[in-house]
Amino acid sequence: MYNSFICSMFAAINDYRMKRKVLSQLKEWKNRDAQHRKPLILEGARQTGKTWLARELGRVEFQNFIEINFETDDDLQDLFELNFDIERILLTIQQAKGVPVVAGKTLLFFDEIQYARRGLLSLKYFYDQIPELHVLAAGSLLGVIDHKNDSFPVGKVEFLSVYPLSFEEFLTADGKEGMSQMLQTGDWQSITVFHERLTGWLREYYYIGGMPEAVKTYIDTKDYSQVRKIHHQLLKAYKDDFSKHPPKEIVKRMLMVWNSVPSQLAKENKKYIYTALKQSARARDFETSIQWLCDAGMIYKVTRCFGGEIPLAGFEDPEAFKLYLLDIGLLGAMAGLDVRTMLDGNDFFMQYKGALTEQFVLQELQLLDDKQIYYWSPENSVAEVDFLIQSMGMVLPIEVKAERNLRAKSLSVFIQKYNTQRVLRLSMSKYEQGAKITDLPLYAISLIPKILTTM
Repeated sequence: MYNSFICSMFAAINDYRMKRKVLSQLKEWKNRDAQHRKPLILEGARQTGKTWLARELGRVEFQNFIEINFETDDDLQDLFELNFDIERILLTIQQAKGVPVVAGKTLLFFDEIQYARRGLLSLKYFYDQIPELHVLAAGSLLGVIDHKNDSFPVGKVEFLSVYPLSFEEFLTADGKEGMSQMLQTGDWQSITVFHERLTGWLREYYYIGGMPEAVKTYIDTKDYSQVRKIHHQLLKAYKDDFSKHPPKEIVKRMLMVWNSVPSQLAKENKKYIYTALKQSARARDFETSIQWLCDAGMIYKVTRCFGGEIPLAGFEDPEAFKLYLLDIGLLGAMAGLDVRTMLDGNDFFMQYKGALTEQFVLQELQLLDDKQIYYWSPENSVAEVDFLIQSMGMVLPIEVKAERNLRAKSLSVFIQKYNTQRVLRLSMSKYEQGAKITDLPLYAISLIPKILTTM
């Protein structure tokens, strides 16, 4: 049932041409000369669109495309067991798939490469023996599956992370590409005209999220109940992974951590509390489970900084952290939030509004290049700034507000303590540039790099 769901999902996605920003990075990789290009591994949780991206790249950029899914192509799982004679391997692939392998014209895609014995190690030999051939690989659980008799090809591969669709990508997929392009310009005079529409679409995204199949289902049906069914199917697929791949002794604790994320985020103090799992819980009992979920791309861990100066890594407190899910739509499904609840704004939704907003901001910040994300809380104080990043030689505090209430006592504490000249406050309010505080609408988080250049 699991494999049939995955196959039907990718078939549906391939019928619709979504525009993913990461595709431009794949094209840049493709166009590099062989001397400066290595086999590329797409990383990310299951069902975030890695296979679709590979197929789309093959469709638009290459004359030939060969796809081997080592989870389903059982007869090829031993392809690399005999030796790493690339000539033999390519001849076998050509015979199996009936497609010629021509360097420069063929994209060779190894999907779920973790299921091929010595599959990861083979990438080293492709790089050494035939660097002019474009080799792309993907795997959802590369960091967590035990690769017996296999070593990682350190220095011989590149990596590219794939996340759920961003809000801008959601707009484009839903036929609002012009609006997405307008956001990218940073023309606030024009953007503000559509402020109410953009906030309305953002609330839709809060429910739908960015998982490709959920977005596709919404576009096709405009039926929120069908979208939620997809969410629950995805959640079941993830739990199925729990029973198959991790060490058996941590599965129960993994489920406890996974199931606790919505309620932990709903707390006013969102720092992860082990005793919320069970009264006698200790950090050492759950560290391995949390790390497994992080390595699988299913949760994100944001650690605390107790200082607000460069370098932020020097003030990191790894013992204090918050956990977020990979997707806001899945978070809402796990919390039991239905459309009527969210639109009516009843007390149950109000409890989760802050959690959903922080989840959204974290997902958008993840898409910014090379930005380590923290949150700030000083010693012996209840003050807290939701997110903290370091960029262009400065520390940027980011305060998050679920609606339009712009009171931010903790932000004031941070500004006074570190004499901060520029801070960001994200909310449903319109854009406004103050002396120190830039009020940025939540729907425009992707403009942070552009804003940083003007600070």
